[in-house]
Order: sequence, then C-alpha cells, then structure tokens
Amino acid sequence: MQKKGIEAGIVYIAGAGCGNVFSDAVRRLVDEVDVIVHDELLGEKVRELIDKSRAEKVDAGKRAGRHRMKQDEINELLVKLARQGKKVLRLKAGDPFIFGRGGEEMEYLARNGVRFAVVPGISSAIAAPACAGIPLTHRKFDPAVVFVTGRQARERLNWDALAKLNATIVILMGMANLRENVEKLIEHGKDPKTPAAVIQWGCCEKQRVVCSKLEDIADVAEKEGLSSPAIVVIGDVVSIRDTVKEFFEGFYC
Repeated sequence: MQKKGIEAGIVYIAGAGCGNVFSDAVRRLVDEVDVIVHDELLGEKVRELIDKSRAEKVDAGKRAGRHRMKQDEINELLVKLARQGKKVLRLKAGDPFIFGRGGEEMEYLARNGVRFAVVPGISSAIAAPACAGIPLTHRKFDPAVVFVTGRQARERLNWDALAKLNATIVILMGMANLRENVEKLIEHGKDPKTPAAVIQWGCCEKQRVVCSKLEDIADVAEKEGLSSPAIVVIGDVVSIRDTVKEFFEGFYC
C-alpha cells in the first residue's frame, strides 16, 4: 500500500544508491525525518544532505572488521526510536536488500510491531559497472547475471556451479578475498582468460577502474592500490569498456 506524507512512529528503510546516484525520495526523507540512522559508505552528495539535515544523526557504519554498531544493536535502536513516535530513516548504501541486511531489519521491525516503509536504491552491483562503461547485459555475451558476496565465512557458495554457469559474475564485498575468490573460480573451471574488472568507489568522482584477465586481476588490483569499497565484474562483457572508452564521457548525476 502506498502512503503519502512522512508519518511518525515509522521506520523508512531506504537505499542511498551507489555513489552520488540517489533518488528524490531519499532527498525528501533526509529533510523531513527526526532521526537518520545511516551507513558509512555513502556518496559525497548524500553525506552533504545528511550534514545539512535538522535530524538527529546516528552513524551505524559497518565495514569489514570495523563495526560501530552490531546488527542486533541497530535493530533494537530502530524499534526504540519508532516507539518514541519518531520518524526514522534507516539509510543504507546501494539497495537495502542486496546484501544490505534490509531483510533482517524488516523482519525485526515486523516481529516487534513497528510499521515500516521501503525506498529501493540503485545497488552498486548494477550502477558501478554502468558508470565504468561496462553493461552487465549484452546480447552478444552471457545471457545471465549472478550477484554474489565475496565474504565466505558465513555464506555457502557452490563454486563449481558458479564457475560453469554462462553468466556474468558480480562480486560485492570481495576485495579482502579477491585472490581466493579468483583462485576458486579458476580451480572449478572458469577460463583464466575471462575479462575481469575491479571498480572502486563506483559512481563517485574518485571512481577508479582496472581491467585484466581473471588470472591476473588480483595482481593488477593490488599493484594499482585498489581496495574496498569496490566490486568485481567477471565476464566477456567487460571487454565492451575497451570498445567504447574513446567516446565514453563517464556518468552524469
């Protein structure tokens, strides 16, 4: 059900998009809510909006190995604020429901009788390749796209099936394990010569992109000093970047 206006005693689980690509809905929420509980990896323009907002700000940023707040603490905070009758914006980078734990927060709010609404965002999985001149789908290349998380401590991934699937692979949160992930794909049958790209700070002014063969991409990324936040794209479609780069003027936002 679609509702007009911004209500009290409700949590808005919203995606800030990738880099500086975000929606007008996010802009309006930042201006009108009472509290903003935000992630760390937000674009410069979104951060500027937050800084100017009259709302109370809570930095709940989580990055690999560095958590200002644990997920359980965030869940409890959202419930507490909503029960106080506040309008709460839970602002996440990218899209809340693409490896963003938005689903967990949604469930927790519902179990505790707290109303919520959602604002989808543009995931870096989609936006960053486009902003690097790499279309994730192209009729000449693989007919599918697979999004995976590069963190393997808790997730269980069928590497054999992934390596053999004729799909473009997009790995999020995979820089810490880039070399291991590449080795697993090649070990399970992925062609080592498959084009690959690493895109750091996608859709931001400081965006950086490196391309290479799959077997070399970890070495190239390390040599160029690329680190998180970044995504990895693996597939023949990466070769489009070389085809269009002479006329590619970057991205507009």
